[in-house]
Amino acid sequence: MKLISWNVNGVRAVLGKGLLEFIRSEDPDILCLQEVKAQPEQVDVEWPAGYEAHWNSAEKKGYSGTLTLTRAKSLSVERGLGGFPEDREGRVLTTEHAEFFLVNCYTPNSQRELTRLDYRHREWDPAFLRHLKSLEKRKPVVFCGDLNVAHTEIDLANPKSNTRTHGFTVEERAGFTALMEAGFVDTFRDRHPGEKGHYTWWSLMTGARARNVGWRIDYFGVSAVLKPRVADAFIRPAVTGSDHCPVGLVLC
Repeated sequence: MKLISWNVNGVRAVLGKGLLEFIRSEDPDILCLQEVKAQPEQVDVEWPAGYEAHWNSAEKKGYSGTLTLTRAKSLSVERGLGGFPEDREGRVLTTEHAEFFLVNCYTPNSQRELTRLDYRHREWDPAFLRHLKSLEKRKPVVFCGDLNVAHTEIDLANPKSNTRTHGFTVEERAGFTALMEAGFVDTFRDRHPGEKGHYTWWSLMTGARARNVGWRIDYFGVSAVLKPRVADAFIRPAVTGSDHCPVGLVLC
């Protein structure tokens, strides 16, 4: 089974930049998109044959939101974290499949001045972990998406100059560490331990992508019980259309 995740920074924009061609080329069984910035009725598209689409759009138009396309019919669909304040932003979309739950997530940004850091650290990250562990009581979990954090120093090009930059604070990194300590596996890092230069987001302001001055903030994580089934975990840095690139997972 092949799964792809991509923060598209606007699904309507990326549809004009080859999204459908990308789907046909990659041929994923499941595709998770974040930051879709649209309601379903705003998107005039016929998805490739065989996919069903599940949306969790933000109440605010043109903002946030998640979308999961899946070939196999989902057994259940859950939107949000069960009444959490940010549920209105469409940031979490959970679909149930035969052998696992899949959680498509777009984690809140702590903001340039770190105005949302305390909330992110004390409320969002613990609530997201509780959601994953609650699902895991029933069956294994796969989570993916833009988690808005580079976990370790090798996950960004310039760690020393970004120690108090949103996305690389001690607090945000601790939130990701908590996921790992709870038994989840960062599939790309597990398959590529110690390798530098692998990023999934680049600033649009500085020509950073051409120089590969980026951050790895998009992930696929799995319950420990699924680790033996991870046949591949990859990043597609050559795929453009967004300031993020797709990441993927293959389960055998």
